[in-house]
Amino acid sequence: MRAMRRWQALAMTSLAVVLTLSTWFSVTAVAPEISRALSLSLAQMSWLTNAVQGGFVVGALIASFFALMDVWPMKRLLVIGTLCAGLANGIILFDIGPTGVAFARFATGASLALVYPTAMKYIGTWFVTGRGLAMGVVVGALTMGSAFPHLVRAIGVGFDWRFVIGATSLICLVAAAIFMALKDGPNQFKSAKFELGHLKRIVRNRAVMLANFGYFGHMWELYALWGWLLAYISAAQTAGLGVGNASLLTFVAIASGALGCISGGWMADRVGRCLTSALAMAVSGGCAVLIGFLYSGPVTLFVVVALIWGFSTIADSAQFSAAVTEISDPTLIGANLAFQMGIGFAITIVAVWLIPQIVEFIGGWQWAFSVLAIGPALGIWSMLALRRHPDAIKIANGRR
Repeated sequence: MRAMRRWQALAMTSLAVVLTLSTWFSVTAVAPEISRALSLSLAQMSWLTNAVQGGFVVGALIASFFALMDVWPMKRLLVIGTLCAGLANGIILFDIGPTGVAFARFATGASLALVYPTAMKYIGTWFVTGRGLAMGVVVGALTMGSAFPHLVRAIGVGFDWRFVIGATSLICLVAAAIFMALKDGPNQFKSAKFELGHLKRIVRNRAVMLANFGYFGHMWELYALWGWLLAYISAAQTAGLGVGNASLLTFVAIASGALGCISGGWMADRVGRCLTSALAMAVSGGCAVLIGFLYSGPVTLFVVVALIWGFSTIADSAQFSAAVTEISDPTLIGANLAFQMGIGFAITIVAVWLIPQIVEFIGGWQWAFSVLAIGPALGIWSMLALRRHPDAIKIANGRR
């Protein structure tokens, strides 16, 4: 009975995460339309994407500083974060101007910082064995939520861009109702009290920081890919690559990461978190370079590499979080996760900003993604170093 309940909790949490996280890339999915409506340049559009990242960073670091996930009831944080994300996303439907939209996107990101880390910790209360797979499913849900607006746009070409924004806002109400119905898992982490010194305990834990550095390298690549893949495919299409519906290919490439998350979680629980993460980053880093060689075709190989990249670039994501829940202070699981994600998403701001700068500098998109391979290279080193650390024996019941 307990086994059935934990899979039910995982399914409900994942569905709610899919619905809530659809607000993350709601604007990116309608970037051409909203940029025309607001008369925004490419660089200005990048700041709308970065506003979400910036909001998430601020929200996550505040949550980590005050250990909100370790002090407040998790269900309360999930419901509040979801409702605020839907509200902030929906405000864009009103005539609030470019600055207002940027602030709304920032508020959306800050709200999601209460949802994603908390959902990861919540699933940890249901799963001790199989935690890598379970967290992989949650990250897969984040992936599907991030890809969903591209699907809405792909099947709704000709609709007003407000349709995408409105749809992704309203489904947050459904997500909040699901979160309200969740029951706490049997394997509760110890509660904590707010202490000014707990951040110092996080950064001084070498094993935790090695897992964090792996995550930081992973994040250098991930959101720059997700944020600019539609623009990259569209540019290749304009240059003569016959890919057909660019939004549909973007959706499929990003959504394939959901299968990558599940596969990566299954493999990590059996082969080892560190090895699985290093392998995923080796594949994704290679794709970041290889896709430039296929910019002009053949189109079949271009599509295959895009799909492999989307699959592999997120396959390792849950394993950094799972490792942190296994090797960090049990009273600071939430603070550790929020810290990891806060810094990780701060790095994405730089990467997302950098891509259009490279495009302008080199005069085109073809080789713009190559710089993203730097992140996986750092991540591979960090995770292999963690595998040699004595505390790694705690990871996945010794499967490091």
